Amino acid sequence: MEIFERILQGAIEAGASDVHLKIGAPVIFRIAGELVPVDAPPPAAEWMQTVLGQIVPAHLRARLDAEHEVDFAYTPPGGGRFRVNVFQQRGGYVLALRLVKTAVRTFAQLHLPETLHRIAESESGIVLITGATGSGKSTTLAAMIDHINSTARKHIITLEDPIEFLFEDKQSVIEQREVGLDTASFESGLKNVLRQDPDILVIGEMRDAASVVAAMSAANIGHLVISTLHTVDAAKSVQRILEFFPANEREQARQQFATALRAVVCQRLVRTQAAEQRPALEILTNNASVTKIIHTGALDKLPSAIELGGGEGMQTFNMALHALASAGHITQAEALANSPSPESLKMRFQGVTLNETRRILGARE
Repeated sequence: MEIFERILQGAIEAGASDVHLKIGAPVIFRIAGELVPVDAPPPAAEWMQTVLGQIVPAHLRARLDAEHEVDFAYTPPGGGRFRVNVFQQRGGYVLALRLVKTAVRTFAQLHLPETLHRIAESESGIVLITGATGSGKSTTLAAMIDHINSTARKHIITLEDPIEFLFEDKQSVIEQREVGLDTASFESGLKNVLRQDPDILVIGEMRDAASVVAAMSAANIGHLVISTLHTVDAAKSVQRILEFFPANEREQARQQFATALRAVVCQRLVRTQAAEQRPALEILTNNASVTKIIHTGALDKLPSAIELGGGEGMQTFNMALHALASAGHITQAEALANSPSPESLKMRFQGVTLNETRRILGARE
């Protein structure tokens, strides 16, 4: 265990976001998005079994034996906190550890736009924070919870698998429930949560129709629900929510979701000129136009609605990338590499702005 703890401490000191341990392979850190081998003994099978015997929580050991993969949080004796995924490949176990920052950073420290303050201060509705794995969704979610905790008297209940950031009550009262430890499942936790007098419900991840139904029910009776989803943009986020439902239930779900949705914040990390990472955000907030688009199922019109909603704090990825490049935080090449529509972004750099239907919105004189 001494070597294991030294590896984790080295990851913290190196500013790594992830640690990968595979039997017979070099120890790998992910630093600023890049995989870097480090000077440490390659894990052996016996060593890996010893480590797992020490760090896997007792209530998950039977599941690991049966399913060969589990998620949990681990706090090493030397400090720090890691989200751990154990899985099996070629008959041997692998560890993927994500470093969770113990100090919750503010919106300003994360370079997140002012619109997120207003979204976090919503009285009700569903807020989705989306993006690919490793895009910083959990960090943004934590900043949102901390903002509420610091500014409002609310009762916040979280359902997480596992618990990542640990919160202490400030102005709000927060209870964090871990699936498998504090509640048997997401389904059972969601079934009973409205009896626990929450103002705000945080669901670690939208996973199925049951979680969406619970979220919509809570939102429609005046609660704020915040959750994450693995999708790459706002339109696909709405589509993914609807795909949780069978075809014969999708129409009704779409009508309910159109009313319940408050915002979609879709995030990806880009590399700055200082070799750091900074979030670029697509932001959709619900208004009459967005509600109508979702009601009618014309989801292909959502990007144009976002583009036209800039005065309300909405922005597309291209708008965010253009702003970052114009401010000198990232290069134009980095912006284009991360753009979902690089040709449109290239024209924006040249002073011509197009919406998704290719109509000119504005041009440089």
